[in-house]
Amino acid sequence: MKNVLITGGTGLVGSAIKTISKDYETKYNFIYVERKHCDLLNYNSTLAYFMENKPDYVIHLAANVGGLFKNMENPVQMLEENLLINLNVVKAAHFVKVDKLIACLSTCIFPDKTTYPISENDLHNGPPHTSNEGYAYSKRIVQTLCNSYNKQYGDKFVCIIPTNIYGPYDNFNLNDAHVIPALIHKCFLAREKREKFIVSGTGTPLRQFIYAEDLAKNIMWVLEEYNESEPIILATDEADEISIEQVARIIAREFDYETFLEFDTTKADGQYKKTASNQKFRKYNPDFSFSKIEKGLQNTISWFTQNYPNIRK
Repeated sequence: MKNVLITGGTGLVGSAIKTISKDYETKYNFIYVERKHCDLLNYNSTLAYFMENKPDYVIHLAANVGGLFKNMENPVQMLEENLLINLNVVKAAHFVKVDKLIACLSTCIFPDKTTYPISENDLHNGPPHTSNEGYAYSKRIVQTLCNSYNKQYGDKFVCIIPTNIYGPYDNFNLNDAHVIPALIHKCFLAREKREKFIVSGTGTPLRQFIYAEDLAKNIMWVLEEYNESEPIILATDEADEISIEQVARIIAREFDYETFLEFDTTKADGQYKKTASNQKFRKYNPDFSFSKIEKGLQNTISWFTQNYPNIRK
């Protein structure tokens, strides 16, 4: 049985992998890394943990992540901490000679000024949006790092690029979370207090959202079937792109609170769109059925309400 070590194992995507792991329990032993197990900011700690657990595969999900305002307010931490985490994990994976490493990037790292839909080839063709350049450059560098190890040592290190991820076990912190968990928490509190549900910005930006369990299934597909060294975008179809306003309204309807929804247009919107092409993915998986945003949000809100106040917030 092969050992699969998952950094960020208790986070959004790590938890989704744990949810679907029963489908793979005869083939893999999953090791979910938590902060209390290993300090990924420290190379010696990281290497010691890798040597102790002897992974055959590494799924690298750990990162200092957050939404628009966290990125804007903490560019140094977003750059420095992610650089250290990525370097330590990749270096340790090479040292213990893993069969394959999968590193998770993000579509927010693509150039701000570009043509749409963006593809894997556009990754380094211009600077990212200024609102998240610290995080973006750290992720671009891990892709360069993986590619360098592949070229120099013949490693099998590959980067996946998912669109905006959401689902149960997310971070629902009002200040630091990504847009969907932040909106869910904000609407929940607004309803509890009988206040207006105020969404920052105009609501016009467009995004492709991927449900965490769908991403988990595709990560396992990459582990087992994807043998290219070049990055691959894991995204819903372009037709599924949706505005922040539409997402907010779906969330408000789930809470039966849509009449109290308002937009604060004095707040920043961030990047207007970052439409990603999944043409490469569809070449391999033409029939994969992504969860509809309405169903995914319904599942996420149900989990949120059942687990409040013990969620990450």
